[in-house]
Parts: sequence; structure tokens; C-alpha cells
Amino acid sequence: MKVSLRTYGGLMGGLGQPARVIDDAELDDNDKLELRRLVAAAAATPACPQATEQLRDAQTYEIKIEDHGKSVTLEATDGGVPQAFAELRDWVRDH
Repeated sequence: MKVSLRTYGGLMGGLGQPARVIDDAELDDNDKLELRRLVAAAAATPACPQATEQLRDAQTYEIKIEDHGKSVTLEATDGGVPQAFAELRDWVRDH
């Protein structure tokens, strides 16, 4: 499984940051299990409403999950980031 995180918008404008990519083939068994748990939780959590005009400096986070030839993209914007999504986003940032 590969999980990539892309962040854009907010004060960075349209440029964003380079995507961070985690390949579970490079992880130890404990990290693989944790990544799969976080992905399952984030994928099962309904999306929150998108940021409003009041949050013009909000960042948007895109998490792309590729596993066994299937691809799923999750997206959330500051002001509407579900807890499970935030946990996955933060884990990818930290690894």
C-alpha cells in the first residue's frame, strides 16, 4: 500500500508542498498495522463540510491511498477535518 499526502491552499496559495509518500513495504510490521488501521478509520469517516469563505486561509489536505491496484482519494479542508482523517494526515507527516 502507498499513501501520499498533499497539502495546498492557505497561505501557501496554489503552490502547496511536495507530496509526502509512505510505502508500507518500507515499514516495520507495527507501523504497517498502524497505517492500515488509520487508513480504514479515515476511509470510513464521512467528510465534513468544506471550508467557507470565512476560512480563506484554510489549507486543503489530499490523501491518496493506493492498494492492490485500487486508488481512493480522501480530501478535507481546515474547518472541516474529521478526527480520523487528521490522525492519518499527522501520522503520514511524522513518518
